[in-house]
Amino acid sequence: MAQQEAPRRHEPVLLWVLVVFTSLVLGTEDGPTGGGCADLHNTTWLEYRQHRAQLQLRYLLLTRRAADCAQVFSLQALTDTQRPSDFNASRATKVIVHGYRVIGSKPSWVKQLAGALLRAEDVNVVVVDWVYGASFAYNLVVQNYKEVSLQISVLINQLHKHGCALESFHFIGVSLGAHVSGFVGTLFQGQIGRITGLDPAGPMFKGADTYDRLDASDARFVDAIHTDSDYFGISIPVGHVDFFLNGGNDQTGCARSRFNSMYSYVICDHMRALQVYMSALNGSCPLAGIPCSSYEDFLKGRCLDCDVFGGTCPTIGLSPHSGITVSPLPKEQKLFLLTTSSSPFCLRHILLQLEVSPLDKSAELEVALTTENRGTEQRLRLHTGLTGYLAVLAHPDPLCEIASIRLKNTGARFYRQADVHVKSVCLSEIPPLRREEPLCVNNINVRRGAPWSHDFVQVCAF
Repeated sequence: MAQQEAPRRHEPVLLWVLVVFTSLVLGTEDGPTGGGCADLHNTTWLEYRQHRAQLQLRYLLLTRRAADCAQVFSLQALTDTQRPSDFNASRATKVIVHGYRVIGSKPSWVKQLAGALLRAEDVNVVVVDWVYGASFAYNLVVQNYKEVSLQISVLINQLHKHGCALESFHFIGVSLGAHVSGFVGTLFQGQIGRITGLDPAGPMFKGADTYDRLDASDARFVDAIHTDSDYFGISIPVGHVDFFLNGGNDQTGCARSRFNSMYSYVICDHMRALQVYMSALNGSCPLAGIPCSSYEDFLKGRCLDCDVFGGTCPTIGLSPHSGITVSPLPKEQKLFLLTTSSSPFCLRHILLQLEVSPLDKSAELEVALTTENRGTEQRLRLHTGLTGYLAVLAHPDPLCEIASIRLKNTGARFYRQADVHVKSVCLSEIPPLRREEPLCVNNINVRRGAPWSHDFVQVCAF
């Protein structure tokens, strides 16, 4: 990156900006002092007024030896014979960086994320506590983020001199914390091993130069998960691979109405990236993305493979380079996947290929796929002059477990086609995880108001 002065911005600060990142608040009450467990700071208005001119950064260390009891960490702790540190320079180090916080709120996601990382790998987990600098008005907090990065870089440089390789550091930044992590990477000229951005912040960064926000040059590998890119997250790719869940905007199960819980309305989409990432660390099912230029093209079945990555689709989690083995690494690759509303969030992508006879009027088909205990439905609009259709459907089970397909001509007010003659309907799984033949049925007449269904005899060979 070519260094330049940080942009001076005079964007209006709206009320929703003060509320938006409530979920990104770190911490609970400070733990006991002395030999007890440390905890993240938690500011009050009085404390903020006393300390607002000071960032007061500190670092908390968690390891498998004391996964539930954090130590206040500094380089001096490594050589303190009175209270030896659990930090091991021969292990990789995960650095968690929170974002903006509202004064007084105390979510517990930091401990959950640290615990998930430690269950997945035997590493050092260092939590950056910059709560004092991250509180109050969002536009003022953004003014602090580069100073926070500078102070973090001092610690990383000291640890590097102490024997930690730069490529052994993996920064995980949530919202504004993603850009803090990115600027640390800039200060080390992209030699940090990895940066993961969990819904990197959008306000005041959407039009920023790459020097001022997270981008692919900030580390040897940068991945990001986008879940709220139309409001509080950033809408552009910022890494080597960028996973846009459900298009990156509205997440399944999140409230869409202002009359629902304000917490759900404001926070749900933005926090989903963190929830999905923690679920992926448990490894219960793969969350793989498919490269495509847009979400619309993905849903229309125009992107079916991962040839740009050598045939292997990148996955969310801790796999090196998200499972990518090609070199050089592609940059700013948009990846799309569909997820459910709760952990483990995994869905299978089923490609529907439909060929119909020419229509006199527009029609609408309801397509339902069922397994032994679960089913999904999706509506497909058919138009005159078009006989071939592709669509990506979501289902929680693999193709080999689909027991039946049902087609229903809904006969809605604007879709009055009496009968729909389906020449063929085929189902196949994307990306193809196994060599399975498509499930196909031919020559079907679907009458309005009379559903048609077909049972499959399937056996999964895992």
